[in-house]
Amino acid sequence: MNASSMNAGSMKAGDAVSWIRHAAELVAADADRLTRLDAAIGDGDHGLNLDRGFRAATEALSGEASPGDVPPGKVLIAAGRAIVSKTGGASGPLYGTALRRAGKALGDTADVDAAALGAALRAALEGVQDLGKAAEGDKTMIDALAPAVAAYEAALADGADLPGCVSVAAGAAAEGADATVPMQARKGRASYLGARSIGHMDPGASSTALILRALSDVVAADAASGEG
Repeated sequence: MNASSMNAGSMKAGDAVSWIRHAAELVAADADRLTRLDAAIGDGDHGLNLDRGFRAATEALSGEASPGDVPPGKVLIAAGRAIVSKTGGASGPLYGTALRRAGKALGDTADVDAAALGAALRAALEGVQDLGKAAEGDKTMIDALAPAVAAYEAALADGADLPGCVSVAAGAAAEGADATVPMQARKGRASYLGARSIGHMDPGASSTALILRALSDVVAADAASGEG
């Protein structure tokens, strides 16, 4: 992971690129585990599909690595489009929609502050909910994304800076993913298993937690570097 120009107050184009690249690294490193999780309650291809999608996203962003080249919103839209085009199953539309909705919420703003990023994460959540028709408790990626957004917004309201907001969001996403283990799936292929889906972590919630951890890692590294 390369440190970029994010400071405690804003995200720039290079920071958004760093986020997608680091998310791709984490997904690639964890692809086998994600696929095993999916094999237990789904099609058994979540890790492989998402790895392919994020690799495509990093390739799409290969010419946009310099801060200031492209607004963060356009970076996320480009990444989302690549993920939709290269990721199989339901994952592509869901993760692609999340990134594109976030990107559209950011618009052409060159410097994205904590409030704007929070609004973008809220837009991502709403996009996934609109597409997947899932709610918290259904044992889906919403069970990681919704608590993450809520935690981010609460931290922002309490006066936390960008690193603080993202850190609590990542923590809430990880806790949300863990909380899917005792749930019975009510959406997606896992719902066909009924009670047999209990006792397994939802792979989408787990990968969502990874993606938010990637954002937190990038923000923390930049804040520690004192750059920007």
